[in-house]
Amino acid sequence: MALSDAILTRLLSLHPKIIDLSLGRMQEILAKLGNPEQKLPPVIHVAGTNGKGSTVAYLRHIMAAAGLKAHAYTSPHLVKFHERIRVAGELISEADLTALLEECEEVNAQEPITFFEITTAAAFLAFSRTPADYLILEVGLGGRLDATNVIAKPAVSIITTIDYDHQQYLGDTLELIAREKAGVLKRGCPAVVGMQPDEARDEIERVAERVQAPLHIAGQDWQSYEQHGRLVFQDEGGLLDLPLPQLKGRHQIDNAGNAIAAVRLLNDPRISDVHIAEGLKSTSWPARMQRLGQGALSALVPAETELWLDGGHNPSAGRVLSQAFSELNDRHSRPLVLIWGMLNTKDVGSFIACFAGIASRVVTITIPDEENAVPAEVLAESARAHGLAAETATGIEAALRQASSTVPAPRILICGSLYLAGRILAAHGKEEMTKVSGAGRR
Repeated sequence: MALSDAILTRLLSLHPKIIDLSLGRMQEILAKLGNPEQKLPPVIHVAGTNGKGSTVAYLRHIMAAAGLKAHAYTSPHLVKFHERIRVAGELISEADLTALLEECEEVNAQEPITFFEITTAAAFLAFSRTPADYLILEVGLGGRLDATNVIAKPAVSIITTIDYDHQQYLGDTLELIAREKAGVLKRGCPAVVGMQPDEARDEIERVAERVQAPLHIAGQDWQSYEQHGRLVFQDEGGLLDLPLPQLKGRHQIDNAGNAIAAVRLLNDPRISDVHIAEGLKSTSWPARMQRLGQGALSALVPAETELWLDGGHNPSAGRVLSQAFSELNDRHSRPLVLIWGMLNTKDVGSFIACFAGIASRVVTITIPDEENAVPAEVLAESARAHGLAAETATGIEAALRQASSTVPAPRILICGSLYLAGRILAAHGKEEMTKVSGAGRR
């Protein structure tokens, strides 16, 4: 076990709740650390329900294409905790991560603090000590009371598409959820607002008016759409004719648009239209409509079988995934078989309902080693309730064998949870996962 694993495991025990949204504990530990959040490069703060990670990935690759150094903070990780913290474009090293975690643990002195708060403090410490041109900062959960929301004056804020998720913490209406997400807006700081349901957009506009944050709204102040196999972006600064993103799915046009709109607001002369184009072509982001290549798991299915992975886990993700695979089927028809696992904190029925009439078969599994995993039989019952043929499997390898027995050779989509996606990637690449419970990895 890596030393960082041992420290991360200890940090999980510092607070009785995995999630306890508040800024007080975060402000206290940052003060003890010398307020590293005040010593950061310009921050792009990214909130929302879906598309945050992809938007961050586009921003990272655009900046890399421009030769700029960008820190990045994302969550949860898939295989290794180190994925969360990129320092000047590079994943944090084991030695640096261990030293930072130990420093934060010592300063905290066993005071109650959530896992996400203390690890975010460690990330801020890392970012404050290495020069970079920007910090791309992804919200963990919500916005208003999220541990990342200690940045007084972000260069740009982004609110990606909002949908139902984490209702137990954020509220049970889109208006309430949007109000929490819009808590990242700061007085006088510009913000990009991605495509939104009407009630979410209306609430974001109300919050923005109250704090006097200028908004740049998708479909109103800027547009991003596909035309003739190209991505067209248009705002008051003009029109860009760009290549389609490397990431698959129509929803990635919206996510790329969020990133492009933010870059345009930065008005950084070092970032040209050519750099934006290069960034779109080079962006990769694991477990987002990812076609798995050669590896341990692909060896378990016939060569002609397609193997796909996506970590989407809420109704909106279900809709965009089902649409994307329906369009893929229109171009190249073959049966779609789902291997499906979810956590009990998610809306199981609304997710699987999106695949009715699209998936020919569903193989359900209980996500291994996750205390909040929905039992495979419960998932199968939900799939059947929505008119889908469903069966259970005892694990990932058994599920692959069952799914690949479909004739003709199927398109297999493993989906329903980022925590399942992490296990798939670890198994496929024969990697050892960070030994931290999924619930703590948020």
